[in-house]
Amino acid sequence: MTAVASETSTPLWERRYEEHIAPVNRLLDETAMLRPESSMSYVDPVHDVDQAKIVSLYSNVGTADASGFISAGEPEAVTRQLGLQWQLGLRPEYLMPWNVHPWHTAGEPNGRLQPPQIRAGLKPLLRLLKVADRTSVIVAHGTEAHRLTEQLLKTENPLLWRRGFKVYKVKSFGGRAFAGSPERQHAALEEIRTAYQDAMARTGLVATR
Repeated sequence: MTAVASETSTPLWERRYEEHIAPVNRLLDETAMLRPESSMSYVDPVHDVDQAKIVSLYSNVGTADASGFISAGEPEAVTRQLGLQWQLGLRPEYLMPWNVHPWHTAGEPNGRLQPPQIRAGLKPLLRLLKVADRTSVIVAHGTEAHRLTEQLLKTENPLLWRRGFKVYKVKSFGGRAFAGSPERQHAALEEIRTAYQDAMARTGLVATR
């Protein structure tokens, strides 16, 4: 998952079509139909399409999360992500997670995404931005996400300049960025923290703790 669960006895999976997130997950259903042989990860219902201000774009090179929801990566990466959100007081309803390449082969890692796979994620991303119409920032995690946002900006789509879109290119929450020395890991996390702090200020979000 991408954020702590809200207080409810209903399993999150059964809540994925609740009103506040249904437009995004139905968009993912439509995207899945383009590649019926692939699997699709949904957006956790702790997020809210009407309140989201920031898109967290993940370079989903690994396997799909067993929860069925988009995640920041392996468990260690998710722990770093949740810890950072807690420290910043950034509530999950203000975030919208998304994968560079929305599709997965069941049980297999995507591996390093090739240019055609990254390009294939452009239209779904644009459709997300139209649905999540209060977003004006993308925090792009990892090389593949950086490349997709570069393609996005080249489209010069009117919604980008109407909303004054800002892109922050940072490292992923896991992988090689956090495989080095403690100093290198600290620097990577600080880079991500700074991006989200600036994104919060840019979108008028105030820490909730």
